[in-house]
Amino acid sequence: MFEQHTKQAILERMLAAVPPELDRRPGSVVHDMLSPAAIELAQLYTRLGQALDWGFAGPQQPGPYLDLRAAEMGLARKPGTKSIGELLFAGAAGTRIREGTIASLPDGTVSFATREAATIGEGKQVLVRAVASEPGAAGNVQPGSVSRVLGDLAGIVAVSNPKAFAGGADEESDASLLQRYYDRVRTPATSGNAGHYRQWALESEGIGDVKVFEVWQGGGTVKLSLLGPDGTPAKPDKVDLARAAIEARRPIGAKVTVAPAKGIEIDVAAQLRFVPGVELEPIVAEFRRRLAAYLAGLAFKKDRVPFNRIAGILIGIDEVDDYVSLAMNGGSADIALEADMVPVAGKVELEYDV
Repeated sequence: MFEQHTKQAILERMLAAVPPELDRRPGSVVHDMLSPAAIELAQLYTRLGQALDWGFAGPQQPGPYLDLRAAEMGLARKPGTKSIGELLFAGAAGTRIREGTIASLPDGTVSFATREAATIGEGKQVLVRAVASEPGAAGNVQPGSVSRVLGDLAGIVAVSNPKAFAGGADEESDASLLQRYYDRVRTPATSGNAGHYRQWALESEGIGDVKVFEVWQGGGTVKLSLLGPDGTPAKPDKVDLARAAIEARRPIGAKVTVAPAKGIEIDVAAQLRFVPGVELEPIVAEFRRRLAAYLAGLAFKKDRVPFNRIAGILIGIDEVDDYVSLAMNGGSADIALEADMVPVAGKVELEYDV
């Protein structure tokens, strides 16, 4: 919008306003005094254009300004949540595990704190509830990931997590908040319409997306299928929070069913040819990560899981040369998804072709 206001254009306008009897040539006092001012004014025009961009909601708007814009519509960015789970401590009977005892991944990048005090019994182990030290999806670690004890119990007891930690979510992204802003502006929510139910559900903690089925089982019935921030079926406790929030707001007489989306596990088994010298375990972990991310992107957006795309993800890993055989849920056909169904990563069985 202000591209034409360059340093040279501004300088020429300023020089044109100088009395003609004064020397205005490059190197003159007048020219050299006006030139720095023209540079500063050109930068101001650049920032003015930037300020206009930041004043309108869109991908170009930095996070803090998007927060201000969303606040005008009564929207607030959803905070991150901490994952929860259990830690298994093993050691001498009678060893006291204090509340707040810290354990972490081997590299220390993610840590967890016990939520209660416990004592190791005669079985020389005790299971203790724990929560991630920081909010975020990084705390959703797989079974057996935690192995390091911090503090005065280091070297005295061993620790592990028999089950995965779950429920952790990052702070709501700019893209998610922007979409909720667009929903509020472009799809006005009134009198308990579909937009209203979607708005109420998305305002709840731990809900990443929702599909609304109007007149689900006849007049006056509505069903909401909920997803978590990671594109998988929403966790039961988050569904309960959303259900309570909706029950407090729904129109009188409406029969509302709030439930997590139906998850269908996508199992992948393959025989592969690898680059010589490559270990299998890192390949399995990388494929599982890519598979989960791809399937999350399909949730509520596609009506099938394409077999060829799964094959493409596998071959797209640099260390994989090719596959000899590949099966998705035991076959080689696309998997159809029902309206309230979302795909989630299931068993991954990869092996060398011998």
